[in-house]
Amino acid sequence: MKRTDAETNQGIHSEYLRREWLIGSGALVAGVFLKEQRGEAASEVGFVDAHVHVWPKVSDDYPLASEYKPNDVVPNSFTPSELFNTCRPSFVQRVVLIQMSFFGFDNRYMLDSIAQYPKYLAGVAIVDHQAKDVAEVMTNLRAKGVRGYRLYANAANVAGWGSTPGIHTMFSAAAQTNQSICLLSDPEALPGIDAMMAKYPDTTVVIDHFSRIGMKGDVSKSDLENLCRLARFRNVYVKTSAFYALGSKKSPYKDLLPMIRTLRDAFGAKRLMWGSDCPYQVQAPHTYGDSIALIRDHADFLSDEEKRSILAGTAESLFFSN
Repeated sequence: MKRTDAETNQGIHSEYLRREWLIGSGALVAGVFLKEQRGEAASEVGFVDAHVHVWPKVSDDYPLASEYKPNDVVPNSFTPSELFNTCRPSFVQRVVLIQMSFFGFDNRYMLDSIAQYPKYLAGVAIVDHQAKDVAEVMTNLRAKGVRGYRLYANAANVAGWGSTPGIHTMFSAAAQTNQSICLLSDPEALPGIDAMMAKYPDTTVVIDHFSRIGMKGDVSKSDLENLCRLARFRNVYVKTSAFYALGSKKSPYKDLLPMIRTLRDAFGAKRLMWGSDCPYQVQAPHTYGDSIALIRDHADFLSDEEKRSILAGTAESLFFSN
């Protein structure tokens, strides 16, 4: 459908305001990509997407884990090139890759991607906590750009952590290597996570996707209170991410703003970070731009400094600056 002159002008005006905000925000400069294209050093970084999965088309080079079949891989690929084509128009320069479950403990594709773009990509790996050498594996992966380790933290799993030596090894090793334990958690698991933090307060823990609060619809007050209770541990961080999957699941996702505000009040913006959860965030009718716009354009209760932290600073400090 052809756009009217009014719609075109409105779009141009919105893009102008967006660029003006970026240029005026110090650490988030739109010109960084133009500088790099000209071969100049980029003195500042753009936005940082703290949560993206990448994978290639199914091949023998990167075989799927035994529990997955080719038909499970949807979309059929999301490579670093596809990622950059998606994120750079929104001035996202750096990205944290989360190991895709399709490959189990085989982190090679993620590691190869980081090796290809070490300035722009960092990783969160999946390792076998039952392996006797798991601490050594974590140390070795750090040298390859891995800054965190994903654990699946449903209530049943977390209930067994207290009697699982490998989990304790991972929490302890992460503190020693200055890496993060990144939890794909359910709301029901939050009390158990709280208990683990009491044992390992020096370990950096990142809660993915608001602990999936609101995935079933309305945000539960008690679940949100349990998440906010973790704020008393100074090393707990929360990703404001996967908007397409939470609350009303409809752009512009403004129904999630009260939850983001509550988390800002509890944790402070310097312990919150934005992530898209691509490629799932870009499955129609959802878009990448709509995800970043929730924080950048619609969260009026955030100051520019707080937006800089959530959209770049927090993830930069955790995943790229150490």
